[in-house]
Amino acid sequence: MAKTGIIILAAGSSSRLGQAKQQLTFQGQTLLQRTIKAAVDAKQCLVVVVLGANAEQIRPTLEPFEVLFLHNPGWAEGMASSIRVGLTEVLRIEPELEAVVFLLSDQPFVEAALLKKMIQVQEETGKSIVACSYQDTLGAPVLFTKEFFPELQQLKGQEGAKKLLAQHPEKVASIPFLKGAIDIDTPSDYAALQQMEENE
Repeated sequence: MAKTGIIILAAGSSSRLGQAKQQLTFQGQTLLQRTIKAAVDAKQCLVVVVLGANAEQIRPTLEPFEVLFLHNPGWAEGMASSIRVGLTEVLRIEPELEAVVFLLSDQPFVEAALLKKMIQVQEETGKSIVACSYQDTLGAPVLFTKEFFPELQQLKGQEGAKKLLAQHPEKVASIPFLKGAIDIDTPSDYAALQQMEENE
């Protein structure tokens, strides 16, 4: 089976939220703890978490997890810098890596089964990118094979990997992830998530 690494992008300052979204709790865990657990449970060769803003307050809450933590000193540049930092490090540790999956820390419904399915779809279709589909868009979590590692390393500023999905539609396979549309950017997003938890 091809070696796949998982990179969790959790370096942002959550400026629209007014507090560190990584620390918000849902179902007894912080959003970042939930994301890391999904990544670890997917049982791939390597899980890396890229921290930046608020790293000193976030890091102690993640002690139980045996994953690799990176600090992105250039986090203020935007998501591209965390993609570069994470990818550079996983390739240093695992030069034979065939693919990476990028996760965000604010999608509370990502589960290990979804990540395993993405890897399976890549192997079955041979496509270089596997993205999740929700609300008429394609987005994270997203898998890239090593064909795209050089382009990912060239991303700049606020550019996320989504740019590459638009540029190479013929290389993209998608899988439905309806709850992928639920991400936490504003206080009202979090209030809606808490309401969902109460109603379950």
